[in-house]
Amino acid sequence: MQTLKRKYRDNISLYDFKDKKQNVIDMVDYMLNRTNAMFTWEGLPDTIPAWILELYLQTNGNVIIYKYNDNMYAFIGGLGGEPDVYFMPTIATIASPALNISEQLKIHEDCEVVYNDSNLKGLLPLLNKYASMQAENELSISVAQIVGRLQYAISAEDDRTKKSAERFIQGLYEGNIEIIGESKFLDNDLKTLPIAQSSTSNALKQYIEVEQYIKASLFQELGLSANYNMKREALNSSESSINNDILFPLVDNMLEQRKQGCDRINKMYGTNISVKLNSSWSDNDKEEQAVIGSLEKNAKPVDPTKTTPTDIKEEIKNE
Repeated sequence: MQTLKRKYRDNISLYDFKDKKQNVIDMVDYMLNRTNAMFTWEGLPDTIPAWILELYLQTNGNVIIYKYNDNMYAFIGGLGGEPDVYFMPTIATIASPALNISEQLKIHEDCEVVYNDSNLKGLLPLLNKYASMQAENELSISVAQIVGRLQYAISAEDDRTKKSAERFIQGLYEGNIEIIGESKFLDNDLKTLPIAQSSTSNALKQYIEVEQYIKASLFQELGLSANYNMKREALNSSESSINNDILFPLVDNMLEQRKQGCDRINKMYGTNISVKLNSSWSDNDKEEQAVIGSLEKNAKPVDPTKTTPTDIKEEIKNE
């Protein structure tokens, strides 16, 4: 255990908020870890791991399924050829050094293509957008935290005093209490200007609220409910469920494209592959279906000012 701890501790370092590009990459990677659990696949051959299939779909927008030497594989490749009547690609180009193949395949004849969504976008544009916003905001939070430690701006008359002041500020940045050993440091050679702390505190609160807004917006885009409160007050049941209607369109589109892909693959290769929602996405869908079923079953007028989807869900749970 000690060896294991030493091994991962060697890779621990201070987080660099200024390295925005690397931070965006890390945020996207961690979010892809979450979205990889969005769907569950059944009936896939051993040569196509489900997590690889999802990673290809979400990062590339499509995946090419091709049977080679009696084994089915998933490939990332180029789509092109002469467009069909709906301007969809007709040729898929694949290459695999491991299998030592490079092929141009006719779609629907030699191979099948599964789309992540109806526009073949994948999730990277969406994740990049919110990760970039989050990286910028977290840098602002970091700066506000550091500036909040400083109550005065310092002006020095000479280099010696300036260096002393810099050491003092560096110790402040590191969280150390520095001892002042020079009288000139406190004489007229050094001047200070009070800084308004209230503005820094207010800015920090605003950045934290923006952080919550960014994360909640991203989760809602991906079909997960995440309420954010900009009022600094408690949310009522109506407000907490107001965004439920916008949760599912993207997820429904992604699920439908996968189901259509499964139908085409099963027809071409005689397989029995299927896909459905998984994890929290499945739970949300079941709750919404239960709400719809309850409304249809009761079939009585509902006062929208007094009854919310949250109220109905609570009634279902209590039954």
